[in-house]
Amino acid sequence: MFLSCIRRKAGTVGVNKYLVHGLTCFTSPLLHRSFSGDMSLKVEKRDADNDKPITRVLFCGPHFPASQNYTREYLEKYPYIQVDDVPLKDVPDHIGNYHLCVVKNMRLDSNVISRANQMKLIMQFGVGLEGVDIDAATKHGIKVARIPSDATGNAASCAEMAIYLMLGLLRKQNEMQISVKQKKLGEPVGETLLGQTVFIMGFGNIGIDLAKRLKPFGVKIIATKRSWASNLQVPVLKACPIQNGVVDDLVDKKGSHEDIYEFAHQADIVVCCLSLNKETVGIVNKSFISSMKKGALLVNIARGSLLDYEAVVHHLESGHLGGLGIDVAWTEPFDPDDPILKFKNIIITPHVAGVTEHSYRSMAKIVGDVALQLHAGTPLTGIELVN
Repeated sequence: MFLSCIRRKAGTVGVNKYLVHGLTCFTSPLLHRSFSGDMSLKVEKRDADNDKPITRVLFCGPHFPASQNYTREYLEKYPYIQVDDVPLKDVPDHIGNYHLCVVKNMRLDSNVISRANQMKLIMQFGVGLEGVDIDAATKHGIKVARIPSDATGNAASCAEMAIYLMLGLLRKQNEMQISVKQKKLGEPVGETLLGQTVFIMGFGNIGIDLAKRLKPFGVKIIATKRSWASNLQVPVLKACPIQNGVVDDLVDKKGSHEDIYEFAHQADIVVCCLSLNKETVGIVNKSFISSMKKGALLVNIARGSLLDYEAVVHHLESGHLGGLGIDVAWTEPFDPDDPILKFKNIIITPHVAGVTEHSYRSMAKIVGDVALQLHAGTPLTGIELVN
């Protein structure tokens, strides 16, 4: 009742709805946040024993809402942990109130980090930390971490999305919808994964999970990564041939970064699974796409900036690129008026490859456990520190 009254009152005075939404972080009367007339955020320390400090967790922005919602649910029995989500534009003004920051798609530069004077840890709800100035965090004594994707189901979720995009392009999903609306049967004519050569560019946790799931489709898998271990020790599916616990022939041909053009020329489908850094920004450019087979498909479930937008549009217009399936875009949220949507051989999803019940519940538990460990001053588990 209290929260609904706050929302009604907020609607009459023009209060930012996302700041009001932050009030839902706890329904317990032990914690509350008050808003002054200038909308500055004040967090009051109140605990049942009046002597226990509160550990505050900040989720940046409204996107990927299940991340903060599931974390709140996991921590609802712990009134000394406060979980808030704050609009991206307001993060710099309020980050100083928090001890743990879950960055999501916020860019934390040195200026923002310098204001985080109580911050102990900056982490991602997942893997990508390209938006965090790690050097600045280190300078200010703040640890930075990611959640390894292999233990949470995040890698498996992304791998499944890659296969979804491949199948959608091969079976011409958009054209099928047109046929349904036009009451047509038996068209369009699609393709199968069977017999295709798939180039996995970036053979980390997602690439490994993708290869394991692709093998039963009867594809040839070629892959590149910076360095290869002599024996690839990974958990295996029953369908994968194994010998002495090691995946045998999971990858038919292995290469390094220098081989990406050669591998692109051999592939029917290219899947980008690379991490984003200075070396990989725009790596899928005109030269790369030109080296692909005419009619080959391009799938990206990693980071939008791996692809050169102009190069992709050019090769779609020329017909050289046979189809595009992306879960990540050059600008996010994706512009629904982007002219690239005029092409019928593209499938775009709203950055949901890793957003599954299994992976998000798993990662919310890790964030919750880390918050509890920070509060107790015990070693942090389930995360990978990068500084």
